[in-house]
Amino acid sequence: MSHRELDYRPIVPRSELGAEEQNTIEVFQRARGSVVFITTLSQVVNPWNRSVFEAPAGTGSGFFWDAKGHIVTNYHVIQRASAAQIRLTDDRTYSASLVGASPEHDLAVLRVQSSLDAPAPIPLGSSGDLRVGQKVYAIGNPFGLDYTLTTGIISALDRSLSEETGQTIRDLIQTDAAINPGNSGGPLLDSAGRLIGINTAIYSPSGASAGIGFAVPVDTIARVVPRLIRDGSYRLPDLGLTTDQRVNKWFASRFERQGVAVLSVSPDSPAALFGLIPARIDSNQSFILGDVLLAIDETPVKSLMDIGHALESHGKTKTLTIFRKGEIVELSR
Repeated sequence: MSHRELDYRPIVPRSELGAEEQNTIEVFQRARGSVVFITTLSQVVNPWNRSVFEAPAGTGSGFFWDAKGHIVTNYHVIQRASAAQIRLTDDRTYSASLVGASPEHDLAVLRVQSSLDAPAPIPLGSSGDLRVGQKVYAIGNPFGLDYTLTTGIISALDRSLSEETGQTIRDLIQTDAAINPGNSGGPLLDSAGRLIGINTAIYSPSGASAGIGFAVPVDTIARVVPRLIRDGSYRLPDLGLTTDQRVNKWFASRFERQGVAVLSVSPDSPAALFGLIPARIDSNQSFILGDVLLAIDETPVKSLMDIGHALESHGKTKTLTIFRKGEIVELSR
């Protein structure tokens, strides 16, 4: 049998990486240490001996918020969990406890109690000045494949997403960066490596990325997370009025307008300072409609949650648009 020399092809050297490629690598390397892999556990009852044990329930992503061991993730990642474990890039694993959660924003904060040498948190950016077409980077653990980077652009802003629970998450960033199950809770970064959002959901008939992902903007995160750390919960601001959705539906059907019927007003509340007039029952036990709130600073409202989100996004409220005795009235203060 004859022997022939093997004909190896030479390797062709390449030029330096392009500036955009190099920046992508640097953004990932700087941020990946702050991202954690989350495994949630749920309590399971053995049907044979009735013993209770914890079994893996799901996975997700999160990232360090500060040097005190606080980790931000999505509420839906830990929603039905009895416990959670986090794993760092160096494979260290820790138990984490729930500090607080806000289902309205799909945000939750965990904390590692041990003396963890926490990685530096990702620098905070802002989301109020984001623009469609801006490049973004998503880091997470899709399908359990840890520390995966996907890139894309911001494809839309100010999106709303309704969940199965009936909650509506508002002011979301829409991106075409691939977001898959397990990416939830991971950071969305801009080209400077700053945190601009937290990946929260995908729109997909198949359950896999279809080019439409959503992220909670960092301005919301920066407002809600400190409250969760301090108080364990976040309460949406309110005007100090009560309503009833049955009355609101009757009003919408009767007057062909969406609004919030004012049934009572708390003393010294913003509603009282604006001079809102509540409904009443007259001497004949008939229901007399009072003011119906239609908009806050030109933002339409049709529920107490709408009021809370409008107050939250606008800050100090300047005008209320109401329906009063058949007329549209604007109240200012």
